[in-house]
This record gives sequence, structure tokens and C-alpha cells, in this order.
Amino acid sequence: MASIRLLILLFFFIWLAEGLKNRRITVKNNIQTGLISLFLFLNFFSLFFARDVDWSERKLLYLFSIFPVYFVACGLIVSASQVEKLIKGLVFSGVAVAALGILQFMSQFIFDLKTAFESWSRIVSLFLGKNLAETVLENPSWLVNISGSTYLRATATFPDPHMFSLYLGMLMPLALGLALVYKNKLWIFAAAIIFLADMLTFSRGGYIGLVGGALILFLTFWRRIEKKYKVAAFLSAALILIIFIAPSPVSQRFFSSFNLKEGSNLGRIEMWERAVETIARHPFIGVGIGNFSLEVNPRVSYRNSISAHNTYLDIASESGILAVISWIGILGASYLALMKKSKENRIYLYAGLSLAIFSVHSLVETGIYSPAVLTLFLIIVSLSGIKVKNGASDKKIV
Repeated sequence: MASIRLLILLFFFIWLAEGLKNRRITVKNNIQTGLISLFLFLNFFSLFFARDVDWSERKLLYLFSIFPVYFVACGLIVSASQVEKLIKGLVFSGVAVAALGILQFMSQFIFDLKTAFESWSRIVSLFLGKNLAETVLENPSWLVNISGSTYLRATATFPDPHMFSLYLGMLMPLALGLALVYKNKLWIFAAAIIFLADMLTFSRGGYIGLVGGALILFLTFWRRIEKKYKVAAFLSAALILIIFIAPSPVSQRFFSSFNLKEGSNLGRIEMWERAVETIARHPFIGVGIGNFSLEVNPRVSYRNSISAHNTYLDIASESGILAVISWIGILGASYLALMKKSKENRIYLYAGLSLAIFSVHSLVETGIYSPAVLTLFLIIVSLSGIKVKNGASDKKIV
């Protein structure tokens, strides 16, 4: 089991015990909490219609070991200074893992590709555990071929570059937000490190997520952005555009996203079609959480790499249309709440952008089953529902 799941449960039970001791447990009464509860219930309900109940139980245990972080965060964060510390902590952790990913990528040039790959294969089991590491190495997505050259992609402590990219993509706006709020070179450097590591994942979904998130931000808030920040935003957008257009492995990888004849793109399209067919056969109850891969191949083992490669199709095919509507509701309600809160505190604007990037990237990946990604997502969602009190020490971030 990923250590983050154990830590979340530990913090949850400590928080619960403290609340029972003080006879006061705070659970936010808002639409986000209601939709999260509905989402969990519908996934639990799908278990009764699963082909393999054991697989469903494992997935449910996963969800119920991660989602408590939302309730803990909502219960503990009560001031703007706590929001500030939390976001700084998230960005610092992102910088650490991003630096590790950059070091991993550079190792293939310091040594050679084979040595770097084999060395990291041995190291990664320390982070992933033996079983997951073996599954990852049986279906490695660590290597990418671009114009005849093969590169080792940045993955750091993540099982694959796609989840690493999704995690970094969600942290990018928070790092930029700290840089703009504090006008500090430290946060500019942090944002640059996270962005560089994201580029080195060569994840096309990550690139699309960043571009899509930026477009959503500009379309939603361009009029509200102060003139001096519009200049910075324009220059940042121009730099990103140059990176994606100028001839390089990154731009070639980005433009290959639109090549419908490319192998992995064909595979994704096939999985989308299978997911849509599954939804058409089981529209309301799904095939049971964790059971979509059995619809594709009844002979696969539990640890397999089969998914719809689309969070929304994955949820709908396994737990039904009502479940995916509740999930989209969580995204929409949280985003709107963050945008409303951003009128008083700019940092929420960047948290909203994180959700936008997650939403766009989810069109081509299923990040909900990455413990680190789901934890980060739920923490950001929790920020949309809390009402913080501003004190004397909270002036900087407001």
C-alpha cells in the first residue's frame, strides 16, 4: 500500500478522535461535500453489480483511504495563513520531486540510456513497492521515441510519466501564484523547476492540460486580471507557445498528439470506443468499480494497465452515468467556488486553474487512481469549501 494512504488514514483517525474528545467534529455542509458523498455512495453501490467483487472491493478501499483527506483539510484549515502554509508545502514537495525527475532524465546523458533505465528500475521499487514496481516494469511507458531517438522520460517517484505530469501540472499554477503574490525569485525558480520537469515527462496529456488550463483562465478572467499581470501573462503564454512550436523533442511530441494514426493515439481511441460501448450496455449502474478492464479482456490479472484513458469514461463505464455526473459536479462546483473566492484572495484563482488543468488532462488520462494526484486534487477541492478568517499575519496573501 502506498505510504500516503496510510498517512491519510492515520491523520483522519487522529482528527476524528480529537473531535470526539472535544465533542465537536466539523463537516462542511456545502455542495462539494454532498457531491463527494454521493460519488462515494454510487461507487459503493456499483459493487453489487460487479463481475469480480474482489476487484471492486480493492478499488473501494483505495477510494475510502484517500477521500478522508478532504474532510480533514476542511476541518483543520480555518485561516488564510494556514492556506498559505499549505500551498507553500505543496509547492515545496513538487519542487523536490521535480528536481528528482530532472536528475533522472539527465542521468541518461551522464551515463547511457540502458544504465539509467536499469538503475532507476531498481530504485523505483523503494517508492512503489515490489508488486506495483513489477507491474510497471512489465508495461514500461518510461521510454519515448521521437524522430528516431529514444529518451528516458522523467517519472521520479511516480509509476509512469503521465501521472507525474498531471501532478506537476496541477502544482504549476500554485507556484506561479506564489511568485506573483510575493514577487519573490524563489517562487519563480520553483515554478521553472516544476515546468521543466513537466516538459521532460513528454506527456502529451500534460501539454494539452497546460494549454487547456491556460485557455480556460484567459477566457474566464482576462478582464479581471490587472494590466501589469496581463503583460506577465502574455509573455508567459508567448514563451510556452515558443516552446511548443520551436523545433525540439517537446514540440514534436506535442504535435504528435493530433496524429490519429500514431500507435498510442490509436490505442486510446480504441479504449474510448470500448468504454462508450460499455456505457451503452450498462448506463445507470456500470459494470462495477474496478471492472472495466475485465470488459476489455476477461483473462487479465488485477494489476493490469487497461483503462479507458479518460477519467469521465472510466467512471461512467464502471459506476454509471450518475457517478460521472456527480464527479463533474465536484469539479464544476469547486471551480466556481474558487473563482468566487478569488475576488477576495488571488491565490484561489491559481487553485482554480489547477482544477482546470486537471479537468482537461483527465480527458486523456485516469488520474483518479494515482494516490498522489487524487490527494492533491482533494486538498484543492477542500480549499473551495472552507471559509477562512484573515488575521494580522494574513496580509501578504490577501
